[in-house]
Amino acid sequence: MLQPITASNLAALDGIRHGFFTRPGGVSDGIYAGLNCGLGSSDDAERVLENRRRISDALGGTYGAVVTLYQEHGTTALAINAPADSNLPKADAVVTSTPGLVIGVLTADCGPLLFADSEAKIVAAAHAGWRGAVGGIIESTLAEMERIGAKRSRIAAALGPCISQAAYEVGAEFEAGVLERDPTSGPFFAMSAAAAKPHFDLPGYILSRLQTAGVTNIVNEARCTHADESLFFSYRRTTQRKEPDYGRQISAIVVA
Repeated sequence: MLQPITASNLAALDGIRHGFFTRPGGVSDGIYAGLNCGLGSSDDAERVLENRRRISDALGGTYGAVVTLYQEHGTTALAINAPADSNLPKADAVVTSTPGLVIGVLTADCGPLLFADSEAKIVAAAHAGWRGAVGGIIESTLAEMERIGAKRSRIAAALGPCISQAAYEVGAEFEAGVLERDPTSGPFFAMSAAAAKPHFDLPGYILSRLQTAGVTNIVNEARCTHADESLFFSYRRTTQRKEPDYGRQISAIVVA
């Protein structure tokens, strides 16, 4: 059975369905066991497609699949009104006002964001890793929603499961690079007494960027993907174990 995490602010909206989907309920096995939705993984493609169909069905989609993009840790947000062909557009946020078109983003430690303006019937999903968050994917997503008719004052946003600060050890070069791009990011780095390297607060940083961008209706569902293997895939956990590949969870939303 699928076990999506839902955000209270999005769940309260009429005509909007969403979910931050976890591992249970899928047909993949091995290191991909559960609801692996990453077509970029080496999992059997038919199993991945079946997992994605289950999500679309759970949200009442009418196009048979969840629409995602070719994510590249960038800042491009793209509005669509129909499923893409096999040549997926390169972008890290997808926006739509098309009823029944389930849209989503894939993550395995990065921050998944879901947005909705229920009055305008416009929704969005964004992939916010550190590069995208620092570069402006949140602001790009909001601007694209506004371009097709949303109003920022009405937009509800929710952050889903991603890596926590406790698990996100980074190097001094990482810290310097982020500070160079965003000099206000200093408070989101902390030095653990037990380690010589800083830890970056990705969820805290994302939430701060949302607030700075003028979004006031925000819910935080950022449970740690690294800490809970039963529910989440994690790129960092996989690399620490030197495993050959990893699955991806999906966060999806639809105008009903």
